[in-house]
Amino acid sequence: MFDRRTMMKGAVATGAMAISASSYARILGANDRIRVGIVGVNGRGQAHMSAFAKQPNVQVTHFADVDSTVLAKRAGEFAQRHGSKVETTGDYRRLLDTKAVDVITVATPDHWHAKVAIDAMNAGRNVYIEKPIGIAPAEGEALIAAQKRTGRVLQVGNQQRSSVETRQLLDLIRAGELGDMYEAQTWYANNRKSIGKGHIVPPPANLDWNMWQGPRPRGPYRSNLVHYNWHWFWKYGTGEICNNAMHELDIARWLMGVTYPSTVTARGARRFYQGDDWEMYDSLALNLGFDGGRTIRWDGESCNGMLRYGRGRGTLLLGTKGSAVVDRNGFELYDLAGKKLREVKAPAESETTGTVGEGVLDLYHAANFLGVVRGTETAQHSPIQEGHISTTLCHLGNMAYRTGGAITVDPATGKPREAAALKLWAVDYEPGWEVRG
Repeated sequence: MFDRRTMMKGAVATGAMAISASSYARILGANDRIRVGIVGVNGRGQAHMSAFAKQPNVQVTHFADVDSTVLAKRAGEFAQRHGSKVETTGDYRRLLDTKAVDVITVATPDHWHAKVAIDAMNAGRNVYIEKPIGIAPAEGEALIAAQKRTGRVLQVGNQQRSSVETRQLLDLIRAGELGDMYEAQTWYANNRKSIGKGHIVPPPANLDWNMWQGPRPRGPYRSNLVHYNWHWFWKYGTGEICNNAMHELDIARWLMGVTYPSTVTARGARRFYQGDDWEMYDSLALNLGFDGGRTIRWDGESCNGMLRYGRGRGTLLLGTKGSAVVDRNGFELYDLAGKKLREVKAPAESETTGTVGEGVLDLYHAANFLGVVRGTETAQHSPIQEGHISTTLCHLGNMAYRTGGAITVDPATGKPREAAALKLWAVDYEPGWEVRG
């Protein structure tokens, strides 16, 4: 059983946005059992199962998934690993109808995130939502409005914000040990293969295709779309930048103390397996320019797994007194001559090739969320306001890429100034499935 006390208490509260649990209409006491329903159990949902099942005084009670085969498989695996059965359904709304669920976690494809979370908050549930929080910035705005209106706890799955080691580094930076932080270089490397050429075919009998599409306008089923390749289609996915860069961009801007940029450039292309159905870049160089001359870069390689600093992903921070390299495994400090001064390691994982991404940070992040729900934690590590800013950085990168490579941004609101990019701020919905805050 995981115990939150294993976290470094001094680091937990640092730099977090405080949210008082007393403001919520329904308060679960410190000794009340929290019952969890998980929506989407094929990919990241597996990490949710483990992270929440291992928390003290928590019971995972319900699964929802539109694939009946996946649903049955995960329920069987959960019973075997954790010794308890779960109720299953193909429609997440059944979890909102029952009084046997207190908390909803959302691990669906990106185009479902905002809709499920808002419906859950409207039904009085506290929510843990995977990143990205939506497929367009307008969905983030809707989530903020819904959270404010309902008073529910809404935690975004940027789990490195719950890393004890990353929070230690934040303390050092804020104490001035590295001087003025003027640049962050972030990266991601994988060796993804071709998704091939799909065909329009009838959906498999085990998949509720109508529910899978959810808020998006209806269309035919493609043989190479489900369950993972939807990431690379603009109708449903948000590309590698929202799929993976968001973790490092979130950490970089948090440690540097910045919010929205004033300029964005994004240059890239589909360089590998040209001719398959992948609609996006697989290689992208993103540059975010902030007021005061500070920059954050992200170099994303979906199909070239060359490591940097021996890592498949991470963040290099440059300061006027020194530098730091940080990832989920800890951090290293360097002086201006490049000499390593200190190294702090953590029992986490930074692998880039898996699609589940389960690790100890999921435990820490879920514990923080549940603590805020119970009122035993005073600071929420990744509230929706912070998650929206970091998600918007990623969307701005996609906007720049899709509209010629460069845009300017209002640093007060995060909105692009160019009309072509601003058209991508929101998306169309299937009538009756709109996302509203």
